Amino acid sequence: MTLKDLKVGESAVVKGVGGEGALRQHFLDMGLIPGAEVKLVKTAPMGDPLEIKVHGYALTLRLSEALKIGIDRDAAPEEPQVLLDEDFGYNLSLHEHNAHPGFGEEGRYHDKSREHPLPKDEVLTFALAGQQNCGKTTLFNQLTGSNQHVGNFPGVTVSRKDGVIKGYPNTRVTDLPGIYSLSTYTAEELVSRDFIIEEKPKAIINIVDANNIERNLYLTMQLMELDVPIVLALNMMDELRGNGGSVRVNEMERLLGIPVVPISAASGEGVSELVEHAVHIAKYQEKPGRQDFCSKDDHGGAVHRCLHSLMEDHAQRAGLPARFVASRLVAGDEAVTARLGLERNEREMVEHIIVQMEEERGLDRDAAMADMRFSFIGRLCAQTVSKPRESKEYLRSLKLDRTLTGKWTAIPVFIAIMALVFWLTFDVIGLWLANMLAAGIDWLGGVVDDAFVRWDVSGPVRSLVVDAIFGGVGSVLSFVPIIVVLFFFLSMLEDSGYMARIAFVSDKLLRRLGLSGRSIVPMLIGFGCSVPGVMATRTLPSSHDRRLTILFIPFMSCSAKIAIYGFLASAFFPGKAGIVMTSLYLLGIVVGILTALVSKLFREHKDSAPFVMELPVYRIPRMRNVWHLLWDKTKDFIQRAFTVIFVATIVIWLLQSFDFRLNFVEDSSRSILAWLAGLIAPLFNPLGLGDWRIVTALISGFLAKESVVSTMEVLGVTAALTAATAVPLLVFCLLYTPCVAAIASIRRELGSRWALFVVLFQCAIAWVCAFAAYLIFA
Repeated sequence: MTLKDLKVGESAVVKGVGGEGALRQHFLDMGLIPGAEVKLVKTAPMGDPLEIKVHGYALTLRLSEALKIGIDRDAAPEEPQVLLDEDFGYNLSLHEHNAHPGFGEEGRYHDKSREHPLPKDEVLTFALAGQQNCGKTTLFNQLTGSNQHVGNFPGVTVSRKDGVIKGYPNTRVTDLPGIYSLSTYTAEELVSRDFIIEEKPKAIINIVDANNIERNLYLTMQLMELDVPIVLALNMMDELRGNGGSVRVNEMERLLGIPVVPISAASGEGVSELVEHAVHIAKYQEKPGRQDFCSKDDHGGAVHRCLHSLMEDHAQRAGLPARFVASRLVAGDEAVTARLGLERNEREMVEHIIVQMEEERGLDRDAAMADMRFSFIGRLCAQTVSKPRESKEYLRSLKLDRTLTGKWTAIPVFIAIMALVFWLTFDVIGLWLANMLAAGIDWLGGVVDDAFVRWDVSGPVRSLVVDAIFGGVGSVLSFVPIIVVLFFFLSMLEDSGYMARIAFVSDKLLRRLGLSGRSIVPMLIGFGCSVPGVMATRTLPSSHDRRLTILFIPFMSCSAKIAIYGFLASAFFPGKAGIVMTSLYLLGIVVGILTALVSKLFREHKDSAPFVMELPVYRIPRMRNVWHLLWDKTKDFIQRAFTVIFVATIVIWLLQSFDFRLNFVEDSSRSILAWLAGLIAPLFNPLGLGDWRIVTALISGFLAKESVVSTMEVLGVTAALTAATAVPLLVFCLLYTPCVAAIASIRRELGSRWALFVVLFQCAIAWVCAFAAYLIFA
């Protein structure tokens, strides 16, 4: 019997886990191990995927993946044993320490016999690590405030954030990607592991969701194996207490051999104490009291004997922690094995030890290691955690999901929510704010123009400032409120947990296009900006899914194009801006779907990557996180407005204001720009867009889509358009190549050939669709 045979509301015990390679390891890392209890919570509206509950948290699986999980409905889950002192293993140094200090109390988790203090001027570097949905972003913002830098990890495209801890100028904390384990299933897991091993941070701040402590501690155990000073932050303790649960922190510290600090990142409770502990263990290099979690009495001690027999001397020569090396050898990690430089006979000896362990344990190596870790976690939690009643957050999520993921209500509700977001953005809040800002910019431009007239400033200078800067860049800046409002609503949806439900609901539908339900999140982000949308595909575990999603994202109408839509809609379709914009958004989606369907006919059939994903509980969005995201996006847009767009506007103004002899011309048709645009204008004649001014505006859109509007303002493009020709122009702007920044992102993710293909492919699609629109509306 498999998990697919389970009915909604039924529970069973996992008897075996199928699959192979990294996928099977991912199943095990997520807690689907023999002996674990699983419950089928619900199915998606289209019958696939499923939502199950294991180790206290919600997980999604497709039916095809559920077939790989063998179950027994009549078996009872194993009860955890008591964790004895002798279970600590060979490398534990038990030591006495002060009781864990309460909030505001003095005291440290400190053993002078194990300290190795760093020089006073040494920069204390920290890695902030945790599983997804544990509040890591909130804690990072609490630690650093606005003092943070965003970039990429060297040599890879996974984003990173660095910041200085408030009040501690000689520190730097790096926010690692949210991961479930230190395996190599995803690029994020590999990056996090390599960062800790290669960059050697002075300490790790490991944040754990106290409501899902069994799942989160799985990563903690692997981090402790790296033999780096670590402090454990038990987050959301306010929720745990509110639901009637508690944690015996002192006992957990004793059994783990690391500081454990209860916090609430959202409210700031305990964060200052966490920082004090983190700085202390980093400064004195207090490493974990244990890295060994296997018991001599656990199923005859098979795993214990295996791990304790493997390669301690080789690990030391390679500069790697012995326990980490032993675990990775059992997992068959080629990167670690290669670094050890094992001889052939040594590899054979390692394999013999592992095979012997498999025979004694009755499980294969991956299942045995996962079972060992979850068994220890079970014993640890049995002694230190008073489990609460079913949390209020989970019960609230169940009620909301009856509507938000219901069979007949999920899709209509999603459409209604997105329609409301677009209506509020484009026709109500965002439009009102944009009009106010535009009026202010126009007023300021008028004041400057009057001043220039009084001062008898030369014509070229006056044209540069008034027409190019205020008319061009200013018109782009006036759309900042619309972009901010759109990102505000998308951030609220993401922080509430609804985005994960959208992926759950849409997975089966998107699979028909060759995509995954997870693709919906990058695609929705693409409505804001293609660059973060493309970068968000890094969370997709399959290169196949990443590539197809990236090719689909440019069809999502990014917020930079809002300026174009608003400019042309207000000029040629007054009072109908909402209808025009909604139609363009829908057209982009439809064209993307048709393109995906056609592309399926010309490529070899290949299933999307497995849909193994956690469903977080619904939470009220944290405004601090939302405002941080809004500030990042607004700052990025304004920086582009005064860099790329500013430069593009000045270049366009120079080219349209001077001839080849550098004489200032009043008639732009005699300018350098008119001659250059005239060379390619014939390509646009069939679209009704052959005027050199229109072509020039489209060329500027390669640099930044917002530049199209500034160029139109500078050149007076509206005089060359009618309502009939504005339609194909809108369609072409919707579908043609994304901006240089987006192409650069695609190049980083897929390579130069794919980036060039996207440029040519999007332009061809845009030309065909604009030609069809011209035939219909001309």
